[in-house]
Amino acid sequence: MTDTPIRLLLADDHPVVRAGLRAVLETEPGMLVVAEAATAEEAVARAAAGDIDVVLMDLQFGKGMSGAEATAAIAARTEAPRVLIVTTYDSDADTLPAIEAGATGYLLKDAPPEHLADAVRTAAAGRTALAPAVADRLMNRLRTPGTTLTPRETEVLALVADGLSNQAVGRRLHLTEGTVKSHLARVYAKLDVDSRTAAVATATSLGLIRR
Repeated sequence: MTDTPIRLLLADDHPVVRAGLRAVLETEPGMLVVAEAATAEEAVARAAAGDIDVVLMDLQFGKGMSGAEATAAIAARTEAPRVLIVTTYDSDADTLPAIEAGATGYLLKDAPPEHLADAVRTAAAGRTALAPAVADRLMNRLRTPGTTLTPRETEVLALVADGLSNQAVGRRLHLTEGTVKSHLARVYAKLDVDSRTAAVATATSLGLIRR
């Protein structure tokens, strides 16, 4: 056993959340919170200093870079720290981009303190740490790949769920109305539905989009 502590960076735009994470982790043996970041950009810059082993990263930071984008920027560096996503969001639209960006683990904020500490240790060791609900969903995606939506299809359907028309979705994503219709047609086929309402309901129930 080494006496060197796991050095942590807490990245979340809510001070109360950072304080809660710090309170839990600083009572754990072998862990040291060395820095906090209130924005994703700040987290990327701080993670590059070379004295961080694990970054606990939220996904949503309001304006600016997202947690998934920050994860990709951190993971792209050599000798990069591990990134453990700690968030309230567990839909495919959130988990898949974060994991594809290079996150070592994905935990939900309602996890018991001992699960958080275990996940940090697992991530520090370079192993994958996933919340049970997230792991189940990823396994289901692998078993039924036909229902997996592309990032663009997910974007289109999420905007449809917000009540936007095809024309409005096209303007938002800089696509033609015909392209939006093509994306929706593929979504309908994958989800085995024949309407916007049914597509939104099915995708929500499967955790493909967040409502």
